[in-house]
Amino acid sequence: MRKYRMDNIIIRKVREHPDMADAAARWFHEKWGIPLEAYQESIGQCLKAGIEHLQESPVPQWYLAMNGEDIAGGLGVIENDYHNRKDLSPNVCAVYVEEAFRCRGIAGMLLEAVCSDMAAQGIDTLYLLTDHDSFYERYGWEFHCLVRGDGEPDMSRMYVHRQGAVG
Repeated sequence: MRKYRMDNIIIRKVREHPDMADAAARWFHEKWGIPLEAYQESIGQCLKAGIEHLQESPVPQWYLAMNGEDIAGGLGVIENDYHNRKDLSPNVCAVYVEEAFRCRGIAGMLLEAVCSDMAAQGIDTLYLLTDHDSFYERYGWEFHCLVRGDGEPDMSRMYVHRQGAVG
């Protein structure tokens, strides 16, 4: 993966840094409230595929924006981010930047890194489910459609990013 650096921030691919797996799972769990075991399982699948050099699918993947030893932000790529459109896959998920690090371009750096890395692994189209509007457009994502999140009464916005698109 190309090195993504900005000031003291560097993007790390958890698959290439297995020593960060436990801290990453705990961090994502704390930010999103999804059971810790779900993150441990997904990150474990990511690491297993990396160790065994499996090429069937580069999904799941997990990325961290590191400020020294501290996690400043992160995101993942999974098959489906808990929504009814199983055909819109894979999904960028769990995008989060610590409040102290916001408005510095870290989310954009994470999004650029994941899109580039996934394209290098043969996946040039990614989807992202969010309630935000206008944020992802500045990073080359386009509104695709409305979808219903699992167990959600309201529809959410599904965005798409095609590598090589303007952005």
